Amino acid sequence: MLNKRILKLGGIGLAASAALLAGADLALAQDAAKPEVAFDAQVKFIFNTLNFLVMGFLVMWMAAGFAMLEAGMVRSKNVSMQLTKNIALYSIAGIMFWLIGYNLMYTGVDANGGLFGTPMPVSIPDPAAEAASLAGQDAPGYAAASDWFFQMVFVATAASIVSGTLAERIKLIPFLLFVVVLTGVLYPITGSWEWGAGWLDSKFGFSDFAGSTLVHSVGGWAALAGAILLGARKGKYGPDGSVHPLPGSNMALVTLGTFILWLGWFGFNGGSQLAMDSAENVSSIARIFVNTNLAAAAGAIAALILTMIIYRKVDITLVLNGALAGLVSITAEPLAPSVPLSLFIGAVGGVIVVIFVPLLDKLKIDDVVGAIPVHLIAGIWGTMVVPLSNSDATFFGQLVGVVAIGVFTFVASFIVWAILKATIGLRVSEEEEMMGLDAAEIGVEAYPEFGKGSQAI
Repeated sequence: MLNKRILKLGGIGLAASAALLAGADLALAQDAAKPEVAFDAQVKFIFNTLNFLVMGFLVMWMAAGFAMLEAGMVRSKNVSMQLTKNIALYSIAGIMFWLIGYNLMYTGVDANGGLFGTPMPVSIPDPAAEAASLAGQDAPGYAAASDWFFQMVFVATAASIVSGTLAERIKLIPFLLFVVVLTGVLYPITGSWEWGAGWLDSKFGFSDFAGSTLVHSVGGWAALAGAILLGARKGKYGPDGSVHPLPGSNMALVTLGTFILWLGWFGFNGGSQLAMDSAENVSSIARIFVNTNLAAAAGAIAALILTMIIYRKVDITLVLNGALAGLVSITAEPLAPSVPLSLFIGAVGGVIVVIFVPLLDKLKIDDVVGAIPVHLIAGIWGTMVVPLSNSDATFFGQLVGVVAIGVFTFVASFIVWAILKATIGLRVSEEEEMMGLDAAEIGVEAYPEFGKGSQAI
């Protein structure tokens, strides 16, 4: 059974193919021995595959955005640790999604009651054989490897969310072991419920275009479970309930990371149109780009204005996270909304950040980069407002999806974190935390001139 994120390809028009045919050599057009159908199939195949690959490497570039954002938000003594986690989690995500994740998410979901697919390695077809299969009526309109690549880069995004929240006090090995489970099992299972045409899609009509819940809230729930079990950084909260800010090392890196993520989001949302083989699809991608961009802008401006009103000063971290929250909010439905509605959806995302960051501190939940408000809360918001612009979705169906995915991911993640805590431990010692994880866990300091190394010079 084809996954839902690919089903759109079956009913795509051939406007792009017709345009190419109009400019083709006249002799070719008049040659009855060369059927137009075969040529059209190749054109569709080429454009759809190109769409997956180009949009996919834009999403892959978001890994750099997360790395830079996290490197700037942590203190200088923990920067190398964050960079190590980000390169490692992206690599693990790719291997696990090839090994079992993709087929667990997309293959045979209906045969297992709509709950999950078949955990087995992905088979990448021979290019010559795949090209020859285009003559068949049931041939997919894209290269199988391009589809796998596009779906894979989404997985690492969910894991990156967890990395930022738990920064500065978690051990490297237990974190990476959790990433193995998250990217290979937890994320694919919940993804199968909707994008794999599983029970949420078939029974409740749950709609999540590019993953406000299926990607971002999943990462947020996993991060929340880990943060509760791990506890806050030393010195973050006083015994009297006071909050002590622990400023990040480099706001320039945080800003760079935000802009990289903003750029990558065009691939994240635009690529989820899943086809580029007709004028209508290309126009849809362009509209998605506009809505995505404006939602991010509205989120940033809303956070800027609100922080100015509340604190009388602008907090750059909240403004940057406001932009990201706007992006997360529009991700569940970036095509259908009008421009005013997209601005509203994004602006509410920015407000969510300003409200929920201090609320988490009151609850003594230490989220180093603000990922829980940005990805979890804004993800829920974006998913729940889909029916405002998409008449095929219902508020009840959206609520069922949000609750089901949230409960499963939080409980399963909590269990995995608890097992890791009881066996190999999650947290570094207090001495290692004070020293910094670069020295304690990595051995290479990001800024050695400010650390112990400078004393020997």
